[in-house]
Amino acid sequence: MIGFGWLAPRRRPATARSVLAGEASAEAARKTSLELEELEEQVPAPGDTGEEPEFPVVGDDKAAAFFDLDNTVMQGAAIFHFGRGLYKRKFFQRRELTRFAWQQAWFRIAGVEDPEHMQDARDSALSIVKGHRVSELMSIGEEIYDEYLAERIWPGTRALAQAHLDAGQKVWLVTAAPVEIATVIARRLGLTGALGTVAESIGGVYTGKLVGEPLHGPAKAEAVRALASGEGLELGRCAAYSDSHNDIPMLSLVGHPYAINPDAKLRKYAREREWRLRDYRTGRKAAKVGIPAAAGVGAVAGGTAAAIALHRRRR
Repeated sequence: MIGFGWLAPRRRPATARSVLAGEASAEAARKTSLELEELEEQVPAPGDTGEEPEFPVVGDDKAAAFFDLDNTVMQGAAIFHFGRGLYKRKFFQRRELTRFAWQQAWFRIAGVEDPEHMQDARDSALSIVKGHRVSELMSIGEEIYDEYLAERIWPGTRALAQAHLDAGQKVWLVTAAPVEIATVIARRLGLTGALGTVAESIGGVYTGKLVGEPLHGPAKAEAVRALASGEGLELGRCAAYSDSHNDIPMLSLVGHPYAINPDAKLRKYAREREWRLRDYRTGRKAAKVGIPAAAGVGAVAGGTAAAIALHRRRR
């Protein structure tokens, strides 16, 4: 698993698997962005949500923006809600839904990406989609977006993304979620495209394996680097947005890093380097983060009870 070595000032060399995952994701993102440009659907610009950032620079075609997805663009984990949608369509059994529910409860309470939980969720998703066609999952993803994801988009973060689009810049999602899910979300938000974890498919059918590794931590940075190179971008003029200290490698690549709804470690790191911070979580101001220990225990217990109740009610 990925450790916290990225919190050190110097950059460690990426593993071969990180590079492979990054390059595969960048290639997939560039391909899907060309397809998205042909679509006519337009997303209305959101209303005024507060202070406008000094950046982006209008007309700077050497700049782009890269947004993490989970807890940055949307509340919670996209892969959990995708799992809910697949369960509704009888792709798997109740016990797996209960596990998804517990993972989501943990994510909401902790407010950070736990590597073990995220890995377990991805492994579950891979086993579920094995043997299914990519086109089938893309079609279902459209339905799931309307059912579960649309209402969880943070208006503040969406406004930031729209500012880049209005400035004539490309905007990409960068996420550990499957690239197919990320691409659906990017299209529905009117963004350029998405970098995501690439699941292997042969003849348009999922094999249950990944290409490289999940797009997490260093792999995200490699994906952004590869995409920027292919697009002719200058990273020093680009922006990146994330809630997680796991994305410090990606945030450190660009000239305009933003901490959005940051976890405690990213908040501290960002403040030390005078990065911009934004916090759109209800009842949680930029100066306050975290949950008292007693409240945390109660909330976890509540999340567990809710998952059990859901399991029983579905019987």
